[in-house]
Amino acid sequence: MRIDDLFCETEQPLDRLVEDGGFATIFRHIGCIGDSLSSGEFEGTDEAGGKTYHDMYEHSWGQYLARMCGSVVYNFSRGGMTAKEYVEQFAKEKGYLDPTLACEAYIVALGVNDVSHVIDGTLAFGDIGDVDPSSPENNKSTFVGYYASILQQYRHIRPDSFLFLMTMPRESGCDTARRSLYDRHREMVFKLAAMLPRTYVIDLRTYAPPYDDEFKSKFYLGGHMNPMGYVLTAKMTASYIDYIVRHNMNDFKQVGFIGTPFKNTEGK
Repeated sequence: MRIDDLFCETEQPLDRLVEDGGFATIFRHIGCIGDSLSSGEFEGTDEAGGKTYHDMYEHSWGQYLARMCGSVVYNFSRGGMTAKEYVEQFAKEKGYLDPTLACEAYIVALGVNDVSHVIDGTLAFGDIGDVDPSSPENNKSTFVGYYASILQQYRHIRPDSFLFLMTMPRESGCDTARRSLYDRHREMVFKLAAMLPRTYVIDLRTYAPPYDDEFKSKFYLGGHMNPMGYVLTAKMTASYIDYIVRHNMNDFKQVGFIGTPFKNTEGK
C-alpha cells in the first residue's frame, strides 16, 4: 500500500466507490434530513392503476449507509417534505430536535418539493440575504430562509457537528424552469457552506452520473428509486464524504471529541 494513493490531487469525488463506508465511518451518529429520497419511498400502483407511495425507511439510503458504516443513522425525513414544513411543523411534532438525538454529522437532501412550490408560485426561492447568521428566527420566509433555519437549528443542538448539503442530480425529464432552479439550489448550498463552519457540499449535480433513461431503467421503480437505487445512493454518499475527509484531513482530526467537553489544543 502507498499512503499517497489516498490523497491523489487529481481525484474527483466519486472516482472510487467505497464498500465499507470509508472514512464516513468516523461519524457514529448521522441525521438524514430530507424528503422521499431520504425515506426510501417506493412507488406502487393499486388495482385501478392509481399510484401509491410508501416510505420504506429500512430501504432508505440512510439505512443502507448505517449498515455499511456500522453507525446509527436517523431518518429525519418523510415523502413530500419541504424545508418550510420541516421548520414550521414537522421537526417539532416528531421530536427530531430533541438533544438526545444529536449527531456528529447531518446530511441535508431537501429541495425537490420546495422547487415545485416555487414553480407554482406559492413560495419564493429567495437568496442568501434572507439568512440571519445569528438567529434563524429572523430568516425570511423563503426556501433559502427555511433551508438555512434547519442547518442553524441542528448546529445549535450540536455546535461542533458537521453538515453535508446535497445537490440535485442531473435528471432526464426536467423542464427548463426546474433545471434552472436546481442549478440555483446548487449555488445556494455552496454559499451556505461558505457561510457556516464545518459545512460541505455533496455535489451530485456535478459528479453523480446523469439520471437518464438508462439509469432509471436500472435504479428506478416508477418515479422513485428501487432498492438498488437507494443502495447506489448510499454508496455515493459514503464515497463523497470519504473523499471530503481524505482531502480535508485536518478538519476532521477531532471528530472523536464531538459532543464532549474535550479537545486537543495543540492544533495539529
